[in-house]
Amino acid sequence: MKKPIHAITASEQGHADSLGRQRQLPSAPYLDALRQGGWRGVLLAGSGLAALRAGQACVELELAWCDSAGTTGDALVARAQRLGCDVVHPGEATAEEQWLLARGCSHAGLAFIGPPESLVAAMCDDGASQQLMREAGLPLGEASAPQVHLPVLADCRGQALALVEHELLGEGFAMAPSERLTPEQRAYLGQLAVQGARSLGLVGLATLSFSLADNRLGFVGMRPGLTGYEGLAEVLSGLDLAVEQIRLVAGERLRRPRVGHMGHGPGRPGQARWRLLSSVTGQLGGGPGVRLDRPSQVIAETEVRLLSWGRDGPEAGRRERRALAEWRGDQRGMGDAPGEQG
Repeated sequence: MKKPIHAITASEQGHADSLGRQRQLPSAPYLDALRQGGWRGVLLAGSGLAALRAGQACVELELAWCDSAGTTGDALVARAQRLGCDVVHPGEATAEEQWLLARGCSHAGLAFIGPPESLVAAMCDDGASQQLMREAGLPLGEASAPQVHLPVLADCRGQALALVEHELLGEGFAMAPSERLTPEQRAYLGQLAVQGARSLGLVGLATLSFSLADNRLGFVGMRPGLTGYEGLAEVLSGLDLAVEQIRLVAGERLRRPRVGHMGHGPGRPGQARWRLLSSVTGQLGGGPGVRLDRPSQVIAETEVRLLSWGRDGPEAGRRERRALAEWRGDQRGMGDAPGEQG
C-alpha cells in the first residue's frame, strides 16, 4: 500500500515525517547525507514555474517537501536546517545559483539534488566545461552558430542516456526534435552526449548544448539540472525527467524510456512544441497531445507553459493551434501561430 504524502509545513517547528523506503546508496562523497536511509524532507528553491516540476516530482516519489518562502543562497540552506530538511533541490536555478547552493549544502552537511560542487562550478564557465569535454574526446563548436540542446540522464554506475534534443526558435518558442539534424547527426549527437556525461562522472540530469556549423557538431556548454524545457523530451520519451533526476541522485538505476501511448520512442520521436504564454487568464480544456504547466493560483505568476505534441509536425501544429485558440477564447484562431514551423 502506498504511503501517505506529507508536506512540510512552514511553521518552522520540528522535522518532516520520514518517507520513502530504505536504500543502499553509493559511496559518492556528495551523497554522504543519504547513506542512512530515506530522506526526511526536501527544500525546493525558487517558486512558481521554476519550482513546479520539482515539486510535482517530490509528490510523485512521496517525498516530504516545502517551498523556499522567498529565501535564496545561505538563507535557503538555513531554512532547510530549521525545517529539518536534509536535501535541497535547486529547481530551475541557473548554474551559478546551483553552485552556490551546492557549496552551501556541502558546508551544512545537506544533500544536494544535482552534480557535485566541482562539476557544477565547471558548468558555470564555458571555457572550463569545454576543456573537460576536449579531454573527453568531444569536438568543440562555435558559440555563434545555431545550437541544439540535449538533456542527458546518468546514474552512479556509469550508465547514461541521451533523450531528445530541442532547439530554441524564437522568443518563448522551442521545438523537439530539431529539424536541422539528419538521423545520422542525431545518432552521433547522442553518442557525443553520452560519452561526455560518462567522462565527467555525471549523476542525475544535465543539458548539453552543441552547435551545428557546416554540418559539424561541436560542444559549446552545459547546464545542470532542470532548465524548464524538460517537457519536450518528457512527452516524446515517456520519462519524467524531474522524477528521474531525483531517483538517480538518490542512487537508483537508470531507467530506459518506454514507448509512449502515441507510438513515440527513441527511433520515432514525433514532434513536440513548447510555448511560453504571457497571460495566465486563459482557459484550456485539455485534449490529446496538450499539456499546460501552470503553478497554483496562489502564486503571483505571470507566465504559463504550453506543450503540444503529435506523431509528426503537422499533427503537433494542429494541436497547438487548437490549444492556443481555446486559451485565447478565439474559436476562429486556426491560423499559424508565431513561430509556426509547418
